[in-house]
Amino acid sequence: MSKSTLETEMLFVEVHRRMIESGEWDRILHQLSSKLSESGWTDDLLHRAKENSRSMDPLSFQTILQELLSHAQTSVPLSVKREITTLIKQFVKEQFEK
Repeated sequence: MSKSTLETEMLFVEVHRRMIESGEWDRILHQLSSKLSESGWTDDLLHRAKENSRSMDPLSFQTILQELLSHAQTSVPLSVKREITTLIKQFVKEQFEK
């Protein structure tokens, strides 16, 4: 692992620790969940999982998960991504500008 990769990883761990300790992690997670639900993303993913499982024989959780993972990651609405990213950036700015 290169020095810059290690430093990046250490910074990520520190930010994550601070987010958890301050309660910001839970707040942002709740906001993300709400926004995804409001946008219909959660229902869409659930519908896809049900459809995939109905046509699968034998039924395999691991296969369903693999099939849905890339769709789930690429289908998050841009507005939700931007809003959550902004919340994280604000937290980082507040934490490291002190």
